[in-house]
Parts: sequence; C-alpha cells; structure tokens
Amino acid sequence: MKWLKIRTLLLLSAIFRVILIVYGEWQDTHMEVRYTDVDYLVFSDAASLMANGESPYKRTTYRYSPLLAFLLTPNSFIHRSWGKFIFSAADIFVGSFIQYILKKREVPEDMCLYSVMAWLLNPFTFTIGTRGNCEPIVCAMILWIIICLIKGNVVQAAFWYGLVVHFRIYPIIYALPIVLVLDPHSFQSGQKPRLVNWKSSQDNASHSRKEVSEVYGVWTALKTIFTRGRIMFAMVSGSVFMLCTGLFFYLYRWEFLNEALLYHLTRTDPRHNFSIYFYHIYLHVEHEFSVVEKLISFLPQLIVQLVLIIRFAQDLPFCLFLQTVAFVAFNKVITAQYFVWFFCLLPLILPWSKMKLKWEGLSCVLLWMGAQTHWLLWGYLLEFKGKNVFLQLWLAGLVFLAANSFLLIMFIRHHKYSPIFKQLVRATSGNRDKSE
Repeated sequence: MKWLKIRTLLLLSAIFRVILIVYGEWQDTHMEVRYTDVDYLVFSDAASLMANGESPYKRTTYRYSPLLAFLLTPNSFIHRSWGKFIFSAADIFVGSFIQYILKKREVPEDMCLYSVMAWLLNPFTFTIGTRGNCEPIVCAMILWIIICLIKGNVVQAAFWYGLVVHFRIYPIIYALPIVLVLDPHSFQSGQKPRLVNWKSSQDNASHSRKEVSEVYGVWTALKTIFTRGRIMFAMVSGSVFMLCTGLFFYLYRWEFLNEALLYHLTRTDPRHNFSIYFYHIYLHVEHEFSVVEKLISFLPQLIVQLVLIIRFAQDLPFCLFLQTVAFVAFNKVITAQYFVWFFCLLPLILPWSKMKLKWEGLSCVLLWMGAQTHWLLWGYLLEFKGKNVFLQLWLAGLVFLAANSFLLIMFIRHHKYSPIFKQLVRATSGNRDKSE
C-alpha cells in the first residue's frame, strides 16, 4: 500500500472519529437507542460534581480515579462531548505510538502500516473512544511506558507506570515483567538499551526459546534482581502511586479508597457478562461473599500470569499481550471494553507472528467473534426477551473462555520469540562480556 502513508492514515482516522462523535450526538437526540456509552454519562456527572467543588463519588457507580473526572470537567462549560474528543485523541496517539515502536525495531514499512491499521481500523477500538469510554487513555499510557523503556528513560517509565496503575488498577499485572526486563546487561548507566530489530529476529528464528532462556533465564534475573534500574523503577512508580492515592484519600477519604481501588479487588457482579463466574455469583447473590472468597477467584489468574511471565518476560510486548488476554479471559467480570486492553498490544506482536491471515489467522478471528456472537445471542434473549437462559448463557461463557484459551495457544505456537533488548552474554572462554 505505497499510496497510503502513516500520516495520511492517522489524519483519516482522526477525521473519521470526529464524524462518529458528531453522528453520536445526532443519534442520542433523535433515536431511542443512544450511541453514547452509559459510562460516559457517569463520567460527565462526576466531572460536573467536581467542577462544583463536590466529591465525584456522590455520583453512584463512579468507581474511577478523580483524575478522570478532573480531565472531563470542561464537559460542563465547553461541550458535553469534550471527553469523547480527549478519548479519541488518545486513540490516535495509540496508533502513532504503535508506529514509533515498530519503526524503532526496524519493522518493514508495509508491515508496520498493516499493524497500525489493525488498531486504527478496528471497529472495537474506534467505537470505544467515540462512545465515551476512557480505555484509550490507559492504552496510550501503557504504550508510552514501552517507548520510555526503549529510550532508556527508566524514571519516566516508572512515573507513567505509577500513574496508570492509579488511574486503572489492572496494569499492576505488568509490574513483574517490566522489572525483569530491566536487566543490568541491557540497561547500563548513561546508555540507551540496544533493541533486537525485526530482521535479526527473523535471521535467528531457528534459535529455540530454550536456547534463549539459557541466556535470559529467570534465575539469572533473580540473582541480579536488586539493581539500580529496578530499585529506581520500584521507588519512583511506587511513590507516584502512593502520592496520587494519598492525595485523593486526603480529599475524599474512604469513599475514594473503597470505590476507586478496593471495589475492583473484591468486585462481584450478578448481572450477566462474559465471565464464567457470573452464574455462580448470580445464584448466590443474597449470600455475602467473604473477602477470602472474593480473592480466591484470582488464583487461576495468578497461576497463569506467573507461567506467562516466567516464559516470556524478555519478549516484553508479547508477554504483556498474553498476560492481558489471560487476565481478561479469567476475570470475575468481563465486558466488551476490556478487549481494548489487549487490542492495543496486538499490533506490536503481529510482525513476529508466523500465522498467516489465510487460513489460520482468519480462522482465529472467526472463532473469537463467533464465540462472542454466540454469547450475545443468549444475552439478547435474557435481557430483551426476558427468557430464563442463565444456564445457556453460562455455557456460552465457557465456550468463550475456551476460544480465548485456544487463541492464546495459537499465538504462542506461531510467535517468533524475540527479546526486545539485546543483552551481554558472558563468554564461555573467560570473564569478558560481549554484545550479542
């Protein structure tokens, strides 16, 4: 696609999103079914309360950081769609960040363009921001953290990581792989880390992960865990998180802590959603779950996360992608907006996938969409037709979990393992280090 340049793609994508926002305003006014996400109304109400000097948590179901409400305060005095433009701008930044990361790793231009298109032209992603969901901001911050690491700016990466975990708690799962990738052989004082580019990873495709793991093993990482870079990352990110949390706790007390943080750790939702846990929660809705019962559902997630981190931490984008898919698939509550969490990471791994769009790639897409559509059909019968199909809906959730698990296996089997940073390997003949 030589006629289409990345700047043109970004510009057309931005214009398209503006059109969708304008159309959304028309649909909200003239049609029974609103285009705007109900969460955006919650954000706007909370922002209005904050603009008037009140607590955003006076708005029921607002369970986010006050930073989000503060960001949307212009909704009250500029235009109610202000937040949608902010979210859509973050959406475009994600596309730009994807292009930057792939270009730094010397991915061919055409392949880079196709990867950016996988984000910008994805119906899930361009509707999320224009309908008023804040997830594109989180996606942009996560990709910016990767860019900071690529530039060797550990302090800046730590600052944004602390901020994004405060803003949206789920990126806490990325802490361990980021710490592991801050290997002292890659991040040396005063030097930028050297990237493993796309071409060299193709040339070395014959090297097994076993061979690579001997060099980049977790045991080696553990022996040098307390390095300057890792300690700095932990201290800065922890300080930013605690500073933000402490400030808003001072302003809004336990109301903030319960709604913005603790709620997400112990959340149980009896309403139907993609999670396999919803039916059990629905059947025991009158039973008050203990904290232990609420936290034990994290055990499958924890096991899967640790296995993926141990196996793929050095291939950071791929590890984060697998972690996010697994985290969403095994979560207690799953809504469609969560899919955006791993969609922003998917373009970063596509150039290293041996999976062809025809037929394996297409089969995976159809399987995932088919499992989701199957669930939505039962959800429609329950919500709009009032039919008692809770059991069928739960079984559809099991099918969706199986589909996600199958996709994880397919991605792992067809991925060309490539550590993101070059490391120094100790020579076997002496104590000298050499650059790989």
